[in-house]
Amino acid sequence: MSSREEQLKAFGRLLDIMDDLREKCPWDRKQTFDSLRQNTIEETYELATAISRHDMNEISKELGDVLLHVVFYAKMGSETKWNFSGSSEKDEPRDSFDIADVCNRLCDKLIFRHPHVYGRIASGGEQPFGITAQNAEEVSKLWEQVKLKEKGGNKTVLGGIPDSLPSMVKAYRIQDKVANVGFDWEKREDVWEKVKEEIAEFEQEVRKNDTTSAAPNANADKPLNDGMTEEFGDLLFAMINAARLYKIKPDNALEQTNLKFIKRFNYIETRAREMGRELKDMSIDEMEALWQEAKKQ
Repeated sequence: MSSREEQLKAFGRLLDIMDDLREKCPWDRKQTFDSLRQNTIEETYELATAISRHDMNEISKELGDVLLHVVFYAKMGSETKWNFSGSSEKDEPRDSFDIADVCNRLCDKLIFRHPHVYGRIASGGEQPFGITAQNAEEVSKLWEQVKLKEKGGNKTVLGGIPDSLPSMVKAYRIQDKVANVGFDWEKREDVWEKVKEEIAEFEQEVRKNDTTSAAPNANADKPLNDGMTEEFGDLLFAMINAARLYKIKPDNALEQTNLKFIKRFNYIETRAREMGRELKDMSIDEMEALWQEAKKQ
């Protein structure tokens, strides 16, 4: 493991390289916040994929790619003056920011949000000494209280949830945040009545619109029924709530199933080729037999 001196030296080396690239490389010199945005999203997903696969070598590599983007944005922020959030359109652009500002703002926020570790809010707020949190659940509840007192922070419980979050992750965060202020089931098993209720409402909506004699793809071009879409959304929301109550991250669980399905279906495809067959020419029973083989592997 590297010493703190070695870690700081490596980070300084990265900053020096970023300075060189921004000055001497035509591609790096051309980039803007907007042009890098999509790349940043892709790099974040690549990191998430490596984490799902528990591939430590890939995680280390992808973390480097994400860190590059953090340093890149900070470098661009240091090159000109900006109007920060909360500024009036009439305000003159204010000071630029660099990687030190990014780190210091993060450090201040971490200290502010951890009064149970640092004793009081770093900015000298009214938070008293003696605050404790014995477990992760108590820390989460404390965070929600502290965030509402944070200067320039969220003014409502749900105010800090990014609009661009994937829907499943957003649903989990919504439920987690409201639970931290007491809006939750008294007993976690109570959620199953809600799940059953939502299943029944979805089935009722399906029966209203289903044509049992039609082939599955007969109405493929027909717009989705708004009622079915709404009820299915309610069902998913209830299932995500159940996952939260049982300490399951639904996005992780679904990705695990995705990877398992891909692995098993790839097995079917490989075995079919070994048999000299094409999947499109095989019956569902033949494919099911290979699926069962895959499950045993």
